[in-house]
Amino acid sequence: MSEQLQNWWRGGVIYQVYPRSFFDSNGDGVGDLPGVLHKLDYIASLNVDAIWLSPFFTSPMKDFGYDVADYRGVDPLFGTLDDFVRLVEACHERGMRVLIDQVLNHSSDQHQWFVESRSSRDNDKADWYVWADPKPDGTVPNNWLSVFGGPAWSWDSRRRQYYLHNFLSSQPDLNFHCPAVQDQVLEDMEFWLKLGVDGFRLDAANFYFHDAELRDNPPNTEVREGSIGVRVDNPYAYQRHIYDKTRPENMDFLRRLRALLQRYPGASSVAEIGCDESLRTMAAYTSGGDTLHMAYSFDLLTEQCSPAYIRHTVEGIERELADGWSCWSMGNHDVVRVMTRWALNGRPDPERGRLLMALLLSLRGSVCLYQGEELGLPEAELRYEDLVDPYGITFWPEFKGRDGCRTPMPWQSEAHHAGFTGSQPWLPVDDSHRSLSVAAQEADPHSMLNCYRRFLGWRREQRLLIEGDIRMVYHDDALLVFERRLGGEVWLCLFNLGDLPRSYELPAQAVPLVDVPASFAEYDGQWARLPAHGFGYVRLEG
Repeated sequence: MSEQLQNWWRGGVIYQVYPRSFFDSNGDGVGDLPGVLHKLDYIASLNVDAIWLSPFFTSPMKDFGYDVADYRGVDPLFGTLDDFVRLVEACHERGMRVLIDQVLNHSSDQHQWFVESRSSRDNDKADWYVWADPKPDGTVPNNWLSVFGGPAWSWDSRRRQYYLHNFLSSQPDLNFHCPAVQDQVLEDMEFWLKLGVDGFRLDAANFYFHDAELRDNPPNTEVREGSIGVRVDNPYAYQRHIYDKTRPENMDFLRRLRALLQRYPGASSVAEIGCDESLRTMAAYTSGGDTLHMAYSFDLLTEQCSPAYIRHTVEGIERELADGWSCWSMGNHDVVRVMTRWALNGRPDPERGRLLMALLLSLRGSVCLYQGEELGLPEAELRYEDLVDPYGITFWPEFKGRDGCRTPMPWQSEAHHAGFTGSQPWLPVDDSHRSLSVAAQEADPHSMLNCYRRFLGWRREQRLLIEGDIRMVYHDDALLVFERRLGGEVWLCLFNLGDLPRSYELPAQAVPLVDVPASFAEYDGQWARLPAHGFGYVRLEG
């Protein structure tokens, strides 16, 4: 395999598919793997390089697949293993690679490993999970908290011990200090590599190890919206999480994982990093060529979207990164959709959606797009009685949870449930999404969907955007300007994040690029004129 094919992920675009909301092939109200296969030509038409499949493994679905009960099994809700193999083969036929989620930090409490582990203190899997004795007064071992609210410890009467869970109590943490656990999860990952998978998205990759001494986390004196989307109304934000995650022991396991991937040419990994020092951790986890291939953080998944904040974030990761590699995203299955989250004046605007598309795809690094972003979908508005996300139910009404970004894809405006299913869907289709359906946008050459297709196709031909270096040049309250450079070729990339027209004075050697899809920038001598939410590119010659 050529070096270019091996390194396809450097600058590649990955399309995240949340299967239960993509397309329902059998009419049970839940999307499935045959549904993804049915719509695969649609994904290929976007000009993306790979798909990332959110969990489809056997699960009781208390956290909608992020609570795995069998790491090698396909849940019947989503289809069969044969369905999965057919999907992988079909992706490869269309020139796309397949990454699958791996939820290694924790399993379901219904996994046979945990069933055995909790049965006694001396069984073969007794130390596969994190067990600890109570304090003398019967209380929890330390002050660690769950991301989803409350203590990170739950009592088990059989062992008369507490077990650790960084998320739901039904998601007990695996004990990565146990060598047998590491061996097993790597064997399970290789099972999927042998089936043709091209890599993995690693959920909560910095959570694998905990402090073996179970020391208390110190208080956080600067409470703010955290880097894993934790809000200030969640007690989790009030600790500095230095002992319950992002431990130095994690590095050795990541090296073992990379060694496994190296045996499969072209296989890659992208890690989710959620911690207080996320940019530094991203750099540590992707530098040196012996750990992860790329990583993303929640730094562009917050509500902050000023030019100053974006510049600070990009410069921060570039300063730390060395030879590491970042993967940028503005949306996923855990956060409010970017069309709503980064809307000005609370009103989603398709022109702003095009701007955010161009900005994301012009940064140095790889890119993850979340299903529906290419349609410009805003966050769905759901009633409390429609919620199924335990995170949202716990923190309602200040936090409405993750259901609003997980509602079904709208395929046809006038069809029952927007063409997603013929029966009652697991989450309702938002009425505001109907007019943004795939069918409606395919009929409009100027739609957001067709804009994404053209821009992604254009970007594929721009090696400078895929491989080049980046340097921030200018920002104010609306404008963000940065340089991309590859060899002797230099571009200025200009973005107006404001809702009023702005101008930027160009260097004398600037030559406008006039073939950029969806760019309405105008050039007047040495001035670039950017409309509200406008963007443009110029080449610097000489």
